[in-house]
Amino acid sequence: MVAAPVLLSILIVGLLVSILQVATQIQEMTLTFIPKLAVSVLVLLALGSWMTSTLKQFAISIIMQAVNL
Repeated sequence: MVAAPVLLSILIVGLLVSILQVATQIQEMTLTFIPKLAVSVLVLLALGSWMTSTLKQFAISIIMQAVNL
């Protein structure tokens, strides 16, 4: 759930770049890496606080369940 926004955005950008590469026949490796990196950074900046709070709540619930055992 937490990793889905980053993974889906990278998947979509990778697919779009691949289609662009096939259409233009440009086979440059950095052409796929740079857009994926940029999109992942943007998504992390936009959704980082939500991801952190979700992971924090999950960790607290796991610790509380472990204490109850």
